[in-house]
Amino acid sequence: MPLADARAGRPAAVLFDRDGTLVHDVPYNGDPALVRPVEGARAALDRLRAAGVRTGVVTNQSGIARGLLTRAQVDAVNARVEELLGPFGTWQVCPHGEADACACRKPAPGMVLAAAAALGVDPAECAVVGDIGRDVDAAAAAGARGVLVPTPVTLPDEVGRAPEVVGTLTAAVDLLLDGAAAGAVRA
Repeated sequence: MPLADARAGRPAAVLFDRDGTLVHDVPYNGDPALVRPVEGARAALDRLRAAGVRTGVVTNQSGIARGLLTRAQVDAVNARVEELLGPFGTWQVCPHGEADACACRKPAPGMVLAAAAALGVDPAECAVVGDIGRDVDAAAAAGARGVLVPTPVTLPDEVGRAPEVVGTLTAAVDLLLDGAAAGAVRA
């Protein structure tokens, strides 16, 4: 499989999915003590920030709609993520469930569009990094670049239809900053 295209330009902003991408996924986590960053997350984010690339988070949190979490619990977990990984320029949280048919829940583009606006960049100048198809689908719907970092929960068809796939968060940042990724799976 070929490596990702080195001609793709450096994004002005990178938006990350939270669970499974920046931190290990703990389903419906409302406890900040359970937050554990994925390997290399802080260094990758620091590298983006040092390069002047804005960062943000776009996260579906249907546990709020399901009554499993409160918004305060989600905000406390997000604060712990920032404590461990550094500041993000924007946090976009969708509190809705699947049946709500909102414009923000990934794969809809709402959070990506809102994050781009909050960061003062065009969505076409953004990349979205996530671990499931909904993340890259939301990127595509917003006109942004999507990069998939598969985990054990990523479905094979999601990998097959993703525009760019790399093996780690570090490799995703390498791809976005340098146009190449040592952990590239395919383009």
